[in-house]
Amino acid sequence: MRLLMLGGTGFVGRTVVAEALRRDWEVTAFHRGTVPDEPGVRGLRGDRATPDGRDALATGTWDLVVDTWSAAPSAVRDTARLLRGRVGHYGYVSSRSVYVHPRPAGAPTGEDAPVVAARPDAPATAYAPDKRGAEIAVAEAFPDSCLLARAGLILGPHEDIGRLPWWLARIHRGGEVLAPGPADLPLQYVDARDLARWLLDAGARGLTGTFDTVSRSGHATMGSLLDACVRATGSAARLRWVEPAALRAAGVEPWTELPVWLPPGELHTALHGADTRRALAAGLNCRPVAETVADTWRWLSALPTAPLRRDRPRVGMDPVREREVLAAL
Repeated sequence: MRLLMLGGTGFVGRTVVAEALRRDWEVTAFHRGTVPDEPGVRGLRGDRATPDGRDALATGTWDLVVDTWSAAPSAVRDTARLLRGRVGHYGYVSSRSVYVHPRPAGAPTGEDAPVVAARPDAPATAYAPDKRGAEIAVAEAFPDSCLLARAGLILGPHEDIGRLPWWLARIHRGGEVLAPGPADLPLQYVDARDLARWLLDAGARGLTGTFDTVSRSGHATMGSLLDACVRATGSAARLRWVEPAALRAAGVEPWTELPVWLPPGELHTALHGADTRRALAAGLNCRPVAETVADTWRWLSALPTAPLRRDRPRVGMDPVREREVLAAL
């Protein structure tokens, strides 16, 4: 199989490339040259955000393309149009952020839920309409051969957002750790390697349509995630579970100060309560949380510092702030 990876040097793109190489596929990666080309990968340099930045894609044919673009939908539109007729299948990694939030009363759930307004010719505005606009662009250019993978929380080795790496680093540091409860709070995510495997399997067999590509809700819990972090790091850290009401009273910011965690309620349901039966029936398999955590720690512990995308803010609670919150409880 011949894969064109639009990107290929970041978190998800890098993982897709690695999976394709594991299968002995012929891989071409189109990127801005921010890191060296992967061994065994044909690199094409360009920048879709510039008028002539797609020149390297003017020739060539591929069996499938995987695209992870998260900025201006117009860049996806122009790229998809350029590749039309020369690519057999177009897989776009979108996001469950495209759904309207809060969900209107009585609206359907899953892939048929209402989505945000967006245009395929728009410049970059905000994450949700950018992703939705790109979906429209892909579907217009490849109406009979496109796959829209609406991922949610993505974890695993090479994560450059910092969520699981923060928890691992914090627990490795030891001491009393502020653990946001309840411990049995269900989580929903996908390991980037499982997402990559599914994307390539789906592309190879020509699967089309829209899929919420995350695990079933409750595949892991906050308790199983943080317990796995303790085991993986070999830390003597002590998890101090704190109920959501106490965290709210202390002004703790969910998701940012305490990554991954959202208290029970509408927002938690939106992120960690999706009906993913369609993706699971289409072959999405999610490995145990302990494996994702252990492999991420193995990768992370070999680095001088955790990587972080320049366009994303740092996550995690400051140590002084954590001690203050714990002391006040």
